[in-house]
Amino acid sequence: MKTFARTLLNRIEFPVLLAGLVIASGLWGFEELMEVARASTPHAFDTEILLAFRKAGQPDSPIGPPWLEGAMRDITSLGSASVLVLITAAVIVYLLMIRRPATALLIFVAVAGGEVLSSLLKAGIDRPRPDLVSHLVNETSFSFPSGHAMLSAVTYLTLGSLAARFLHGRTTKIFVLCLAVLTTVLVGISRVYLGVHWPSDVLAGWCAGFAWAMLCWLVARVLQRRKAVTDSE
Repeated sequence: MKTFARTLLNRIEFPVLLAGLVIASGLWGFEELMEVARASTPHAFDTEILLAFRKAGQPDSPIGPPWLEGAMRDITSLGSASVLVLITAAVIVYLLMIRRPATALLIFVAVAGGEVLSSLLKAGIDRPRPDLVSHLVNETSFSFPSGHAMLSAVTYLTLGSLAARFLHGRTTKIFVLCLAVLTTVLVGISRVYLGVHWPSDVLAGWCAGFAWAMLCWLVARVLQRRKAVTDSE
């Protein structure tokens, strides 16, 4: 039995093993956070973190200098549907121009599928937006999970992993992937700072987004191995 397990682990490449771990962790984390979202009263860590972004005793006044609020609005727009659709469409058109239709299709399915999944999860959980602090931007949809956090993870990680395939050098690949993760994290933080999401909403969005992006990456890898997607389409 030990020999079989050792042989199996030797055959599984580390990136695949890591992706599987991310998917499993994301699903587990989302399930745990879903219980927090369905509770009748906000969890302590939700309220404490949300209030930490406001001046003491002033729920309408965010912390930091005046320019920080504007910066957070700019950062949060990087996770908006319009910006993500524009970026995704530009990449898809480029891939079609260089005759990589299979890769373009995979990106479309990953991002569009993430959007559909996010909408279904929001409707299923039906959590209202936080009313503990003032909202610094207008939002009308449900709160859980954060669509900005989830779709940022899906889009930027998918595009980052795609870009890494065509780049040379490990350092460059790591830089691109870290940039994708950093952008996703900043978008999520901006949602809490602006008061339109509980921290658990953002965490759940990251969990679902990372899991979905890694699942799409695994599918792309399998198809690539089967010559459905290759670096020389």
